[in-house]
Amino acid sequence: MRISSGRGLRGHLASTLVDMNDIHPEKLAAVVRDTGPDPARCVIWLHGLGADGHDFEPIVPQLKAAAGHSIRFVFPHAPVRPVTINGGMAMRAWYDILGMSIDRDQDAEGIAASVAAVDRLIDEQLESGYSPRDIVLAGFSQGGAVALRCGLARHRPLAGIVALSCYLLDQARLEQWMAPANRDLAIFMGHGSQDPMVPVALGQAAARRLEKAGCQVEFRTWPIGHGVCPEELEAIDGWLDRRLG
Repeated sequence: MRISSGRGLRGHLASTLVDMNDIHPEKLAAVVRDTGPDPARCVIWLHGLGADGHDFEPIVPQLKAAAGHSIRFVFPHAPVRPVTINGGMAMRAWYDILGMSIDRDQDAEGIAASVAAVDRLIDEQLESGYSPRDIVLAGFSQGGAVALRCGLARHRPLAGIVALSCYLLDQARLEQWMAPANRDLAIFMGHGSQDPMVPVALGQAAARRLEKAGCQVEFRTWPIGHGVCPEELEAIDGWLDRRLG
């Protein structure tokens, strides 16, 4: 079994007609799954390009950590926006993909908008009673890149970040936007060694950069493409259990 990453860089395409309210929504709609009554911990999980909040929803029953602890899983839907690399067709995306050099040609405006939207989503969880150390921010591909960019910039550290098959946005300016309180933040990074969309070298470079900045990075690879395999889920499960237990 392999859990899909979403539709990938050239996957399923939606309508080209986009409402600007879809690109910059005031609040992210989300799928919410609680694994027990009065969940004491929260995992916010961001999907990849072209997918939606339902994409990783099936992992919840597969995680022993979720069964052993009462956890709230929040799977937000990214805004719908035109994606340049897909001919300007519209789909759910955390930011535009301008070209094949994904680590260099970055949509600064779209990234900033999504980071702000995810920040608001985290703040909503804090307002509902969670503390920052009760919350893990996770994501796959684009979602993982936004999770790193958002989580590392917050001044009150979260419990940790799970960043899968992704890279580090605005890497050259890391010291300028990363909050000093996150210097030793726990981060799990997983990547497919045969990933054709986000080369594993980008994930490895991000892990080295974050380790140099002081973060406690666990970086693992599996012989798969742009996706998540059962062995990776098992590793994530153990990491979540240690962070949220």
